[in-house]
Amino acid sequence: MVHSSLSARRRDGLLDALRRGTVPAESLDMLAVGLTRMAPTLEQELDNVATGRGLFKAVRGDYGSGKTFFARWLQETASQRGFVTSEVQISETETPLHRLETVYRRLIENLSTRDTRRGALRSIIDGWFFTLEEEVLADETNAPADEAELLERCNALMQRRLRTVSEQAPSFAACLRGYRDALARGDNEVADGLIAWLSGVPNVAAGIKRAAGIKGDIDHFGALGFLTGLLSVVRDSGQGGLLLVLDEVETLQRVRGDVRDKGLNALRQWMDEIEQGRFPGLYLLITGTPAFFEGHNGVQRLPPLAQRLHVDFTTEQRFDNPRAVQIRLANFNGERLLEVAVRVRDIFASAAESPERVMALADDAYLQQLADAMTGELGGKVGITPRLFLKKLVADVLDRIDQFPDFDPRRDYALTVVDTEMTAVERNAARATGVDDIELPS
Repeated sequence: MVHSSLSARRRDGLLDALRRGTVPAESLDMLAVGLTRMAPTLEQELDNVATGRGLFKAVRGDYGSGKTFFARWLQETASQRGFVTSEVQISETETPLHRLETVYRRLIENLSTRDTRRGALRSIIDGWFFTLEEEVLADETNAPADEAELLERCNALMQRRLRTVSEQAPSFAACLRGYRDALARGDNEVADGLIAWLSGVPNVAAGIKRAAGIKGDIDHFGALGFLTGLLSVVRDSGQGGLLLVLDEVETLQRVRGDVRDKGLNALRQWMDEIEQGRFPGLYLLITGTPAFFEGHNGVQRLPPLAQRLHVDFTTEQRFDNPRAVQIRLANFNGERLLEVAVRVRDIFASAAESPERVMALADDAYLQQLADAMTGELGGKVGITPRLFLKKLVADVLDRIDQFPDFDPRRDYALTVVDTEMTAVERNAARATGVDDIELPS
């Protein structure tokens, strides 16, 4: 039986996510078919970023090609290499790309480490202060006399580490110092408030901000300075760096022209400042459709950005360069769909009551039959099949084989797909005859 080394927790989490029709939070390497060719290059890029470089990467793919899966898989890969990760869904109303203060707030909300799935800012900062304390205490020739001197020397060390950041965002270091002081005197209300302010939460009480000598809220320009500060803390606390995913940037195509131009210019600004070394330790990944990168309402609207992101995709896809600034994902095909189905079946069987029965009733021939049926239900479009297919495979077929001794999927199960279980994009894509027919929800 394959995948026997997969822990029960990881296996159950993966299968539960597939039952719900969502991308699993971890163990994505078990499902990552078709990505092995790019993996060595991406891992090398992460290693380069961990040395203090910054890197910008764009991934393009049609609807159903697995852009979100790819982004989550890369986040898991980065996390295993000691990176902090965050994913921000760009949206027209809630998180517009040109509102960098909002992007920063969402980044912090979704900040994750291997130990903390979301909202990891406080644990990262506390870990950093612990590192500073250890460094001060390691000085055997000048050990601090008491807690007050330890706090003072840690603050001085913090200021030295953040000197460059303080030139761009002096409030960042002031907030950290105020947070540290609040913890030292046991004032949890002020400490909590300062973490909230540092996270980009607006309207923090004036008294809390006064305690740290700061004022106002984080604005568009301050957000970039605070990101620099965050990167300094992340790397100084022993983390590899920050992988930030900006997902669904193609939503820029649907906004007003002036807003679209601001968003595209924000992307250009990100690229230029990463190239200039402003964000050491940042790996920034954006995802979008080919129409976003090639269409007149997307990247091509801003020539400087189009020039920076241009990659020649006229050659065969097997010759694509994974080192390029922009990479493309291959659409799911029947072979890849069967491969991932076999992996899921094997993972499920490894913990089933009767693994032999699961393997016999859901053999490769039946999996192929089920995949063909699902593809037929969705108008022959394999690219939009995987999510629904895996959901039905686990919840409708494998679970029933495991629970009901007399269940035979060939005899007792007929696959059906109804509109209500599909996303709006899946419904439109299933009915579309071409990419131009796919209508996105507003």
